[in-house]
Amino acid sequence: MVKTTKNSQKLNVSFLRRNPFLFIDKLLKKFKDGEVYIVGGSVRDILLGLEINDCDFVVRNVKAKDLEKFLATQGKVNLVGKRFGVFKFKPKNSDLIDFDIALPRTEHSLNFRGVYKDFKIQSNPKLEIQKDLARRDFTINAMAWDVKNKILIDEFGGLTDLKKKIIKTVGKPQDRFKEDYSRMLRAIRFSCQLGFKIELKTLTAIKKLMPHINDKVKGERVVAYEVIAKELLKSFTTNPIKAFDYFDKTGAFKTLMPEILKMKGCPQPTNWHTEGDVWVHTRLGFEILSSNKFKRRFSQKDNYDSELVMAVLFHDLGKPYTIKTPKDGADRIRFNGHDAVGAKMTREICTRLKLTSPSDFNFSCDNVAVMVGKHMLLVHGRPKEMKNTTIEKYFFKDARMGENFLKLIFIDASATVPKSGKADMNLFNQLTRRLKQLEKLQPKNKKTLAKPIITGHDIMKTYKLKQGKNIGKLIAVAREAQLAGKIKTKKQGLAYIKKHL
Repeated sequence: MVKTTKNSQKLNVSFLRRNPFLFIDKLLKKFKDGEVYIVGGSVRDILLGLEINDCDFVVRNVKAKDLEKFLATQGKVNLVGKRFGVFKFKPKNSDLIDFDIALPRTEHSLNFRGVYKDFKIQSNPKLEIQKDLARRDFTINAMAWDVKNKILIDEFGGLTDLKKKIIKTVGKPQDRFKEDYSRMLRAIRFSCQLGFKIELKTLTAIKKLMPHINDKVKGERVVAYEVIAKELLKSFTTNPIKAFDYFDKTGAFKTLMPEILKMKGCPQPTNWHTEGDVWVHTRLGFEILSSNKFKRRFSQKDNYDSELVMAVLFHDLGKPYTIKTPKDGADRIRFNGHDAVGAKMTREICTRLKLTSPSDFNFSCDNVAVMVGKHMLLVHGRPKEMKNTTIEKYFFKDARMGENFLKLIFIDASATVPKSGKADMNLFNQLTRRLKQLEKLQPKNKKTLAKPIITGHDIMKTYKLKQGKNIGKLIAVAREAQLAGKIKTKKQGLAYIKKHL
């Protein structure tokens, strides 16, 4: 029996009155027996009260050829394969991205090997909407809104699960995941995005099947790293702590980046790290990232920058691989060179998982590796003694990375709890004072510092010098003097350089 909720469950579909969606009224007038449904995540988000700018539709009782002809009169249309029965459609005079309009369809996994493309897909304009919904992944994504009759079609209890705030598969979890193993990561991502829990049976199946995320068929991955990268970054940038915990609990870390599991149980010197081992310290870093303290300090928006989140995850990755204790002849627990080792491992993991591939994120493996490799900068360099050019290099050359690097240093310091119980923010505060001094040299509305007064060409031309390493050193001398306020004109700069020849 079909479960429906009639007008007692009202959906805010007022956006359908906007110009880009008026084609729906025309479609229903032209095809008297036609039915139009809003489906999937669009229904979920409407029920959650989230703003909707576009959505996916299923159209029944209209033949594919007739639907294609009609849509062509309303905008730009492209049929995505006859067997799929899916049209990419962009209405006339609309700045919306293309959205999907589909015929009802069924999908059957041919071999249950976790490869989504390993499906038999059949579209049928006469197929009942309930059978179309039965092929979907999670109950909260398996609802449809009948536009004509204003009825919510909820065959699988999606509305109840939405109210309970749980992620649950349509049907048996193992069947859904064996159809497409990427759904396991989607479950984690939805949990992070919506703040929902993963239902126990669904979670149990994920734990059991997660190792299959690395399966290959005829030498080709069943779940491409590009798909994994997108789900991973979406999860961690939406809710870092929940993503961290679920990736650990489900075995996703063990399967995708086992290197980080060595942080568990890796001891730290208690005079600086009473919070616990490296794993606990890293998780505490995510707590700091999500804290009001952090938001007040940096005016943090709802989402987290992908590079910053990954830098927090990896910043102490090198510790378990460099640890020396008194048993090894060290005077105390030490992690000499863990920053450099961690940077190398970070680059390897980010490259392996193709974290630069999702177009939604402006992600740089190099930026993350640099932050990990230099996260001990203040300890090694001491802000009061640090060169202006060093500060410029890490905090002003690339404004985005500079801001993220400052945040990482704040997070690492805040998550380092000495015996006093209060994090020592002295070095961080010294750095911020130095940054404020240099910010005075910024042109208006710019995040970079003023351009160098003296160039290599100036030095070579004035003093008849040939290009070489010495010119680079002189450029650095001039820049340091400029940032210190010792030179303000080219003439002063060249005179200053003469003293250093």
